[in-house]
Amino acid sequence: MVAQIWTIWDCEFGYSHTSLTGADGGDRDQPSGAEPLWAIYEVDASGRRGVGRVPHSTFEWKAALYGLDPEDMDTLLDVILHERFIPSPQDALAWEHPILKRILKATQDLPDCWTPGVSDITRREAHLARIAAVKEMAVRLEPAQQSDRQAALEFVGSRRAAPIDPLEPMRQIRLDPYRVESRKLTVEWRRGNGEPTATRKPPSTFLGPLLAGTEQ
Repeated sequence: MVAQIWTIWDCEFGYSHTSLTGADGGDRDQPSGAEPLWAIYEVDASGRRGVGRVPHSTFEWKAALYGLDPEDMDTLLDVILHERFIPSPQDALAWEHPILKRILKATQDLPDCWTPGVSDITRREAHLARIAAVKEMAVRLEPAQQSDRQAALEFVGSRRAAPIDPLEPMRQIRLDPYRVESRKLTVEWRRGNGEPTATRKPPSTFLGPLLAGTEQ
């Protein structure tokens, strides 16, 4: 069975909803929300329109979870676009669906991001194999024809020129390496069931520096 083709028409940058006021109507000391957010405009195989929302931090988490190169935006985008279609082995109904069942059987022996004792390379290759199975058997997202996207912009009165790649602004993202590293530390902590990866110092093993005048 051939995979469905979903088309991508545009993307834009914004921020998630934030609330500047508290329950009492006054200003909040620490406003929440306002996370950088990308919107991707899509049309599925049946012609239904939708908007996929991708928080900027998603790129950081995917790089940390699967050992992906944080500078390889093409791979990160491919993962983010298609990951939602990966069926869960714990979903009983997925085993009843012929396409999802094929994907599950093809990937059932692969480790996931939480499998212990697995290298980053193995995690990366396993997840990219799942993405490849989804694109081959279920759904593949591709840019809509540039001429169609240009016609749509002209129809709504926009003066913009449709780019060759509608996701070009997202491919220009550069991730903060310090934020990616902090995500990796969080993932490592989670893989250790919340236990620190470093050995704790036994109590009273070392003495701190003595201050002048306090020698005994």
